[in-house]
Amino acid sequence: MNAQATRDLGPHLTERDIRILEDLEQFRLLTTRQLQRLHLPARPFGDHATASAATRGTSRILNRLEGLGAVARLERRIGGIKHGSALTIWHLGAAGERYLRARRGDPTRRRYTEPSLSFTAHTLAVADIAVMLREQVSIDSFELLDLEVESACWRTFNSTGTDAITLRPDLLVVTADTETETHSFVEVDLGTEHTNAVLRKCRTYQQYQRTGTEQTTRGLFPAVVWIIPTRKRAVALRDAIRAERTLDPDLFWVITPDAMLRHLAPYNATVTT
Repeated sequence: MNAQATRDLGPHLTERDIRILEDLEQFRLLTTRQLQRLHLPARPFGDHATASAATRGTSRILNRLEGLGAVARLERRIGGIKHGSALTIWHLGAAGERYLRARRGDPTRRRYTEPSLSFTAHTLAVADIAVMLREQVSIDSFELLDLEVESACWRTFNSTGTDAITLRPDLLVVTADTETETHSFVEVDLGTEHTNAVLRKCRTYQQYQRTGTEQTTRGLFPAVVWIIPTRKRAVALRDAIRAERTLDPDLFWVITPDAMLRHLAPYNATVTT
């Protein structure tokens, strides 16, 4: 793709194309399947008759955008991901990144580096929570008022006698129905972190909560929701948090993926997969 074509990318993009580029910029990595769920939803979330037909349509769009240099596929695959178009992993291409920056007048170039296997797995797991919430909004009676990913949801603060500390949640989620709002910092655990590392992060949340900064901004401190892959690990982490005297166990929820919606949007929603 020549330089002139790169500069003239805009006329080749539909509104849906631009939304796809924006999602790839926000989430960094998304699979074809995740992009299909977001932008060509099948029933009951959208009008497409089947997910397979919608996935084929999504692949055609992504192949066209790839030809424009707007998106690129990740050649490396993570463990457990098999061959198939629905599981191809995509990131923002150089032309797409330049287009979005020019569109908002941002001179700062975002450099792409090949992600590690652990980063890829974690990034896709975090994105899957966001995709699920955006899907469920279409069929359930709640709103998604805020959804921030890293680094937009990170918080830098000063605690007594310390240098600046940066708290790095995976997501900040705010949902609501007609009467209630639910605010959550979300941490996605894939079972690879030692319990001591998880407790250190819990202590950082506790330090930040005690500053009162978040409460001043939003009137409350969000629940810290740890999403843990297995019930055995979830029970062990709950017990460790309760045993840690410096922590308030009421600040933390430790759940498995099947309970995500009940905690992030507890409005009698029905999970549809």
